[in-house]
Amino acid sequence: MSVQEKAPRRQGRYTVVFPTAPRVLGAASVVGPMEGRGPLGQLYDRVTADDILGQKSWEQAETVYMVDACRLALEKAELAPDGVDVLVAGDLLNQMVTSNVAAAQLGIPLFGIYSACASFAQALFQAAVLVEGGFARHVLVATASHHKTAERQYRYPNEFAHQRPPTATWTVTGAGAVVIGGGDGDGPRITAGIVGRVVDLGVKDPYDMGSAMAPAASDTITRMLTDTGTAPEDYDVIITGDLGELGTKLLHELTAQSGLPVSSRHQDAGMLIYRPEQDVHAGASGAAGAAVVFASWLLPQLADGHMQRAMVAATGALHSPTLIQQGGSIPAVCHAVIVEGGRGVGA
Repeated sequence: MSVQEKAPRRQGRYTVVFPTAPRVLGAASVVGPMEGRGPLGQLYDRVTADDILGQKSWEQAETVYMVDACRLALEKAELAPDGVDVLVAGDLLNQMVTSNVAAAQLGIPLFGIYSACASFAQALFQAAVLVEGGFARHVLVATASHHKTAERQYRYPNEFAHQRPPTATWTVTGAGAVVIGGGDGDGPRITAGIVGRVVDLGVKDPYDMGSAMAPAASDTITRMLTDTGTAPEDYDVIITGDLGELGTKLLHELTAQSGLPVSSRHQDAGMLIYRPEQDVHAGASGAAGAAVVFASWLLPQLADGHMQRAMVAATGALHSPTLIQQGGSIPAVCHAVIVEGGRGVGA
């Protein structure tokens, strides 16, 4: 019995297709002041004046970012929180405390997820599955991160003034949220998705997450292209998040070796958020990275017809300080979805 006979919504070995193409009903991005000074500064829905937001801690501020992005996305979708069946949310903090507290404030049932910086693509995939399968009418997706909370948890608190090497990336302060629903209507739609495999090639440097994530990105993107019978040129953009400068170069080398080079169509969210003069070294990272770029930069281009098809392949370094302290390496994962403009395939 073939894979398709067992699971008719699978295409090829790994990819899942969504015949009804769940629709993006609303999306929002809220970022900190440093992100607001970047190239996409005019595109974000809200840029805050500072990154503490009147809270007692950076962690509490991170929750405010997520809740604000969720409320803005719901407003655009013309929905109240009680009109949402499930919140699929993730962040970088221990026990996903940002998502848990945000869900409590919003009063929406929560699927908490963790794929580090790949959480946004995983959340989009899970939301599409819930809507496609008829298990939910409306699903709210959200991811958030904060530079100061991430540094404190994974490396050194900012107060230590630890010198960051050139390979380091800067964690995005902010949050992105998207509302996914079904039914007729115009707007970008999710037409396919793929679950990433965890890849661990032995990278141990917690400041070089791009090198850890690039092999996982290459694996997922190559598998999805093969399953769908498409080439990189069939997409307006294949966007990753967040490989940064080093990971981007490695991804281009790996996909070229596979026979499916993506360099002509590839953009990395980690390279779009900050300007070179902002001195973030290798680029941006963080669970909010792919989310805020999707909501502010990619989605409007799909909605207005400037782009027709995009692959969103968010990448995550599944970094554990405990494993690093014990001499372990950094496993990585990349989940991906295909998003198409207008009514999309099968709609």
